[in-house]
Amino acid sequence: MSDMTQANENVNQTEIYHPHNVSADPLFNIGEFVVTNSLFTSWIVVVFIIILCLFLNRSIKKIPGKIQNIFEMITEKFLEMFDSLTGSRETSVKFFPFVFTFFLFILISNWMAIIPGFASIGQVVEAQGQKIFIPFTRGVMADVNTTLALALVGVTASHIIGVSYIGFWNYINKFINLEAMADIPRKMWKEPTVLLINPIKVFTGLIEIVSEVAKVASLSFRLFGNIFAGEVLLAVVAGFLAFGLPLPFLFLELLVGLIQALIFALLVLAYLVMMTTVQEH
Repeated sequence: MSDMTQANENVNQTEIYHPHNVSADPLFNIGEFVVTNSLFTSWIVVVFIIILCLFLNRSIKKIPGKIQNIFEMITEKFLEMFDSLTGSRETSVKFFPFVFTFFLFILISNWMAIIPGFASIGQVVEAQGQKIFIPFTRGVMADVNTTLALALVGVTASHIIGVSYIGFWNYINKFINLEAMADIPRKMWKEPTVLLINPIKVFTGLIEIVSEVAKVASLSFRLFGNIFAGEVLLAVVAGFLAFGLPLPFLFLELLVGLIQALIFALLVLAYLVMMTTVQEH
């Protein structure tokens, strides 16, 4: 506690203050594994979600109370939203736990990052003869490593689930259209148009491979860019006037955090629907 107090007392004396670096700051090591402040914050979010789920699970009753009614209403609204993408309540229910977990984790991470004083507790370290303040907590989605990891999990899961739903043959034909290539020598005399159409199908499948990489980049950088820009904006506004002026921007970031979490979750759902649908459909 004395080290933390001393660190907080020295914050005003530091020459450089780095709460909004693009890269996360290392806090400590577990063997050779480096724990950064964004990773540490993500653990706090995960623990909070686990406690929340345990509390809600124990609160479930046949005659729901106010809290249970609120969460049941939220669940129903999300399922209705998912139905517009899946076209089936059964499919929506199957994908709901996976997709809603993304939404909940991103939303809580975004909202936690704008709590006043969130990044004000940390430690002062010496680096190249200068005192640098490193906060213990950091906006999780303001670290591109986290958003990239979430995007990789979402896109990779869509491929794994896609194989389990439509089978490996239908899955591989989405990218390497073996069926279209096999049809060329078989149908070229009866249907000469396959000489033109089927190569286009094969080329389109190869483009799909590139699009899968683009999905990861799009998901990760969209989320990172919006959240990081919001944090920088709040820091700049607070630098001009710390009292009163940041309030409208805080409410704006609350809205942005919600929208970005919803967009990410719905895009993951859209990818799941695309990968679990046979190509002809």
